[in-house]
Parts: sequence; structure tokens; C-alpha cells
Amino acid sequence: MSIEIEKSVLEKACMEMIETILLCLPNAFKGTIYRIGKPPELIAERITSGIISDGREEISWGLPSKSEYNPPGKPWIEYRDQPGRPLEAMSWCVGKQKSWTAEDPRNDDRSVRLQVEGIREDFYHMEPVVVRKSDLKLDMYSSLKYPRDYKGDIIWKESKYVVVAVIKIHFHPFTVKIGTHETRVIKKLSRSLGTELLSYQLGQDSMKTMQSLAKDRLNACNILADSLRNAITKSGFIFSLVKQEIGYLRDQWEQVLLEDRKEKNMKVEAIKDLSSILMSMGEGSEDLREDLVAIQKKFLGLSLPPEKGENWVIMQIERRWKDLLYKCQQDDHKRRMIWQAIDKLKKSLNFGQDPDIIANYDKMPEELKWEWVDLIYGNNDRFNAPALERIIKILGNPAINIPSRERSMKTLAQLKALAETMNKLEQSSNFLLRQVLNGGDNRLFSEILNNITKNSKQKNESFMD
Repeated sequence: MSIEIEKSVLEKACMEMIETILLCLPNAFKGTIYRIGKPPELIAERITSGIISDGREEISWGLPSKSEYNPPGKPWIEYRDQPGRPLEAMSWCVGKQKSWTAEDPRNDDRSVRLQVEGIREDFYHMEPVVVRKSDLKLDMYSSLKYPRDYKGDIIWKESKYVVVAVIKIHFHPFTVKIGTHETRVIKKLSRSLGTELLSYQLGQDSMKTMQSLAKDRLNACNILADSLRNAITKSGFIFSLVKQEIGYLRDQWEQVLLEDRKEKNMKVEAIKDLSSILMSMGEGSEDLREDLVAIQKKFLGLSLPPEKGENWVIMQIERRWKDLLYKCQQDDHKRRMIWQAIDKLKKSLNFGQDPDIIANYDKMPEELKWEWVDLIYGNNDRFNAPALERIIKILGNPAINIPSRERSMKTLAQLKALAETMNKLEQSSNFLLRQVLNGGDNRLFSEILNNITKNSKQKNESFMD
């Protein structure tokens, strides 16, 4: 079993996802989504491709005239890794359930055209869309066979997930790298697409059991399911993207302060100190050491507000150091060095809002400077539209001298518009849900359904304008 929904519905979901990614990532210009069919064939079929115009106002849709992945698609046995033929990024994404980033096409091991024709491909990122086997009820089908790699090993055997689609986003030259902001955005959106496709699948399955219901009731439930699906699946990742973008702004702000003070990044230096101490501790507890190195490296890539950042340090880094020191005893001097480095790491989290540091920064008007700091370091546990609107307005001021000012302003403005649309859609859906559960009359249903459909269409057209 795999995601098996109507072609038109699938295309619509894929087009919406590509549109969202291209609007959120200014350095992206093309997107393609492939459906991965059921095991063991795992046919990779190109569903749709979209290219955004230079003015970023229109998206052209369609499939290339020639491609091995155009319908009816290409089965796993033809694109898996195998001696004697070029390696494909599709094979990596499907077989390993991991992403692939071509940050340097000249040295891309999985550039098929480079291997076959000597022509380098463009810069792109491919991300698998995964769904839990349990959500697809694959455990119910004991006869289901998973494919094998060329060595004969069964893929996905130990994984909790199956790959149902692959997203490929093309970028302008030298604007994408492994593990950057762009790749993290695509990864988050891939999870949302998996949830959306699964909800379509579950909705389609539910429809088969509801055919005896009255036409108006069934119509009401279908539109309600569509409204709730959009509101639930999109509201969460929109808020997540807002938090991530504000975290990125904090990083940019702190870098500006560091450059102004001609200082090194205290967070980076603290991690270097801890890594150096790890190297000097001799042998023993290699698993704990490797885990600690990985978690410290991961922390460098996070953009957390100070309070959450400190909790993260305590729970993820400090706890691991305590476990390591319990198993690998060290002298008092080295232990002091460790805790001093961890204290330094915690202190670094407040660098961007340190009153003395901010007071000494004279490249911005005083009132604007303090408001900016309060906004980007404020509590962001819930969506705050007025605060977000204020951040967008401040980003329009050239006095905010950070590299990503204009890009972040456009991105946050688009996310705010999407969030407001989803909020209104959710309110309408909740009202309709109460009416359905309470057995409201059919005439009221018709009026509500017509209003939801009309308003959703108008909001989508307004957003595109």
C-alpha cells in the first residue's frame, strides 16, 4: 500500500507545496515533486514542475518534454545504485530516506548528466517525503514485499517510515549548501506534505464508507475535511517557519554586534573549548563522546531564544557531560574547565540582548534599537500577529543593518498573510463542525459551504496578487 489518491487532487497538493516553497525561498526558481509508488516497484513518477518568473509573480507549470521520470515513471530497479551505471540522487533519497544537496555540481557524485555527458547539472536540494508505516496500516499487510538493493539487502526493513514522494528544488548558482536555512525549510515543508497526502488518503478511504449519507451531508463533510486539513497542516508549519526566520534574524543581529565589537562568537568558542577538552580526555566511553560531539555540533546550528537555549544546553549538553564525567573521572582542573566552558555557552545565549552591549552599539537610533531587541528576543511560543507586523515594519527601515533585511521582510510578510488566512479558515471550519455535529439544517449548510469556498478562493487570489 502507498499514497493512492486522485491525480487531480495530488497535482493540486503538489502545486500548492511548490508554490509555498518558491515564495518562501527567494533564491529558489524551480520545484518538482515526484510520487513514489507502492513497494516493491517504487515507481518514481514526476507529478508536476513549476518555474517562478524573474519578477517572482507568476509560476509556469508543466512537465519537461523528455524525462525518464515522466508518466508512467521509472521503477526502483532502474534507478537504484548499481555497478555499471550512474548514481542518481533519487536512489539516495528513496533508498536511504535522506536528503541530497548538490551544492557544487562540478563535484556532485550523483549528477547523472555529469557522469554520462560531461555536463554539470544545476544547484538543487532533494528531500524525501516520508509517512509512518503504521499510519498507512502497512503492518496489516503481512504479504507486502519491500524492494532490495543490488546487493540483495531489503531496504526500509528497520525503518518506521516509507517514502511516498520526493521534492526537488532548484536554486540560483552557489546559493544553497548542505544544512542551511533553505534545506531546513524544505525538510519542514516535506513533513507537512506527507501529512497532507496522508490526510487526503485517509479522507479518500473515509469517503468509501460514507456513500450512504445524504448528498448535502457528504458535501458538508468533504469541504469541512478540506478546510480543517489545510488549517491544521499548514498553520503549524507556518508558525514554525516564522520562529525559524526570527531565529535567523537573531543570528544576523548578534553577528552585527560581534563585528562592531571586533569580538569572536562566544557560542562558537565555548563549543570549541568543550571539543578540545574532549580530545584531551584520552580513551574510553567512545559512544558517549561521539554522541556529545554530535549534539554540540547540532547546537551550533540552532537559533533558539535565550531561555529555551539554556534549557536545551542543560538537558542535552550538560547532562551528557555529567554522564561522561561519571564514567571517565577527571582531575579538578579539567572539571573546572568543563563547567566554565558550559557557563560560557549559557552566557553566550544572552549576548544579543545584553544591555551594556546594546547601549554601546551606536549604529542605530536608540528607540528603534531597543524595540528591535525586545521583538526578536520576546516570547514566541504562540503566533503574535501585532509583534510580527512590527518586526516587518522595522525591517523596512535601512537602519537595521543586517544582510538578510529585505529577504526576511518579504518572507515574514508572506508567512503572516498565510497565517491570517489559515486562522480565518480554521474558525469557519470549527463553526461548520459544530453545525454538523449538532445536526443543523441543510439550508444553513449550503450557505456556510458556499461562503467558505468563496472566501478561500478570494484569499488565495489576494495572496497571489
